[in-house]
Amino acid sequence: MLPKTIALIDDDPEYSEFLSQYLQHLGCVVPFYSDSNEFLADPAAFDHDFYLVDLMLPGVDGVELIKILRRRSDVGLVVVSGRLDPDAFKSVIEAGADMYLAKPVQFEQVALAVKAVHRRVGKPQSVSAEWKLDRRAGELLAPDGTCVSLSEIDRGVMECFLDANGEPVARVTLCNRLGREVSLDNEDGLNATIYRLRRRIERATPLPVPLQSKSRIGYVFKAPLVAV
Repeated sequence: MLPKTIALIDDDPEYSEFLSQYLQHLGCVVPFYSDSNEFLADPAAFDHDFYLVDLMLPGVDGVELIKILRRRSDVGLVVVSGRLDPDAFKSVIEAGADMYLAKPVQFEQVALAVKAVHRRVGKPQSVSAEWKLDRRAGELLAPDGTCVSLSEIDRGVMECFLDANGEPVARVTLCNRLGREVSLDNEDGLNATIYRLRRRIERATPLPVPLQSKSRIGYVFKAPLVAV
């Protein structure tokens, strides 16, 4: 079974267009990005079910992009690239990619690789990775035991996710909880608040951050979250 959404990050527009069309005919939604900066600027960048990444990208280097993705997501990631240097395979696997395909490659081979990786990494985990919000200490406790110190604003955001019990939280709900009026300027401020919270968690633990955006809705904490 193929994943529902596959983000394609490649600076070859013709290749991207035809590969995305091929995968869409197989039932996938395939947004594609011409460079890594364009991808990272998308609020939904880390919400996809799978990633196809080129290495020779404008903006952030492909290997660095893989490392960034691995801080935010543990879904399948396949590199499809024409880079021929001898260290390419080693560098992408060490960065966190699941498979490396060298161009030129047939679209059918790409689809088979995506299926194989998705079948392996897409299996549900047998153990629930529970995060804990320590209200008294003002900390977020990661499943690996790491304590993430939270600001007062961060606590308000996490309380919203706690109340939502795994469901998406609308931007208006978050703004109201933080005492902000709902406006375009405040939405930009909310995005910055969420970004800083993500970065705070990323700096504390190597685990993927379950805080993700939901297009046209708001944000969701996609992991079990309880108060202690």
